[in-house]
Amino acid sequence: MTSNLPIAATRADQLSRPEVLSTFFQGLADPTRVRILELLADRPRTVRELQADLGLAQGRVSSHLACLRWCGYVIGTVDGRFNRYQLVDPRVREILVAAESIVRENEDRLTSCLVLGTEGEGPAPVERA
Repeated sequence: MTSNLPIAATRADQLSRPEVLSTFFQGLADPTRVRILELLADRPRTVRELQADLGLAQGRVSSHLACLRWCGYVIGTVDGRFNRYQLVDPRVREILVAAESIVRENEDRLTSCLVLGTEGEGPAPVERA
């Protein structure tokens, strides 16, 4: 497996296993990043191609790609005048397929989760019996 994570940036020795695993999922916590990964699961693409597919400004696409590169999900290779991005590990495709299956089976619960909908906004509302 290949990674383009700068060795100086690693903090694995300072983080617990659950913290590292949580960081992995935080990389997937943005809908645009998930969509980029889905597109790259089909085939490698340039920023221009992703921009056209997503309907977003080049800066937004590049920002999300920077995050995905830093976290080790994608790698960019020079292809003529462009960088072509692709998945670093084909298992990311498998994760997306498995997640889609889980979402289909639990969509109502996922979309109505009071905890996820309020994270970062203070404590979640208390349910009353």
